[in-house]
Amino acid sequence: MKCPYTGATTTVDPIVIDPMVRDLAGETARLVAAGPVVPIDLLGVPAWSVTRHAVARELLLDPRLVKDLSAWRLWREGVVTREWPLITMIDAGRSMFTVDGADHRRLRSKTAQALTPRRIEALRDDIAAFTRTLLDAMEEAGRDGAPVDMKAVFAQPLPMQVVCLLLDVPEESQPWLADGYKRFFSMLTPHEERLEILETFDRWYLDLIRERKANPGDDLLSALIHSEEGGEPLGEDEVLGNLKALVAAGHETTIDLITSAARALLNHPDQLELVLSGKVSWEAVIEETLRWDPANTHLLMRFPTEDLTVGDTVIPRGDGVVMSYRAINRDPEQHGADADSFDVTRELPIRHMAFGHGPHICPGAALSRLEAAIALPALFERFPRMRMAVADEEIQNLPVMTQNDLTAFPVFLG
Repeated sequence: MKCPYTGATTTVDPIVIDPMVRDLAGETARLVAAGPVVPIDLLGVPAWSVTRHAVARELLLDPRLVKDLSAWRLWREGVVTREWPLITMIDAGRSMFTVDGADHRRLRSKTAQALTPRRIEALRDDIAAFTRTLLDAMEEAGRDGAPVDMKAVFAQPLPMQVVCLLLDVPEESQPWLADGYKRFFSMLTPHEERLEILETFDRWYLDLIRERKANPGDDLLSALIHSEEGGEPLGEDEVLGNLKALVAAGHETTIDLITSAARALLNHPDQLELVLSGKVSWEAVIEETLRWDPANTHLLMRFPTEDLTVGDTVIPRGDGVVMSYRAINRDPEQHGADADSFDVTRELPIRHMAFGHGPHICPGAALSRLEAAIALPALFERFPRMRMAVADEEIQNLPVMTQNDLTAFPVFLG
């Protein structure tokens, strides 16, 4: 068929990515079966989905595949405008997540200077304390044998508390931030409201940046603002872009990791027993969860600056390219014939792509792993007889096209 937007000819109809995320497993299977580079439909906009590990590794290192929105043909021609519901996932302001080359290296190096291994490791005791307090809240919520939404009571507040501690954000702002991001990502939120949320976030973050610029402290935001190593300091718009992306990615990814790991273990009691008996490490649980059920499903979007050839497929210059990380991490060529199976006995290291690859690999991966490494053992130590309160097929995803986010995860504690 011929794409009405780009003129590119494909031999198969595009796979429609469901904005309501009603069958994520089925969608992933269809993408994997369709080939390494697959035409897809994103709310009426055509793009290409990358579904193979080896192809993703190659493309994510290719300097001809860029984040620069002006390289997108549909954007330049006015076919896609600010009215497209997913545009805020791509046109998110200037940050290390949206630029390439020397600009990207400069912006990312400033974040790396601020988000040091020492700063992350210094959070360990605080993460453990937050974990204990939230587990107390879970125990209280389930005291009469009632089901407890583990996501709402435990997995969701923990990463937000950690990222806000890292940035020295007031505690009273955390529920407002969490609710704002939930509404921002949801496809049920009217587009006009999503744009208003983004504007409100911008004003709030700018106030925080200006306050911290005048009164710096020993926190990540102050370090990001005042870093003078490796060239000129970040501009206010650059700090804003990096900060928004760090908060969004810094808590959403870990929410999904904790809930996905708990769900997988409760659905595989034989594997849970291996972990609780010490025969399998929590590191193996975390890495297999990241592979099998990653937080990012479809990461939007990159654009080739010239035609790219992948096998028998040519991705035309200026088309949109999506990294479908859930499909990539189920690639049987990389992970074997049982790639669709959750298996904590896989040999480490598990070479997945849950955090991306190449220059744009997630800078917060170490923090997410640390939070999960503290939270998950504590969760199952406190509630060793925890079980799911509903059948697995009753659990639904939130309508978020880019993330693997559950509406709720109800459990019985004993």
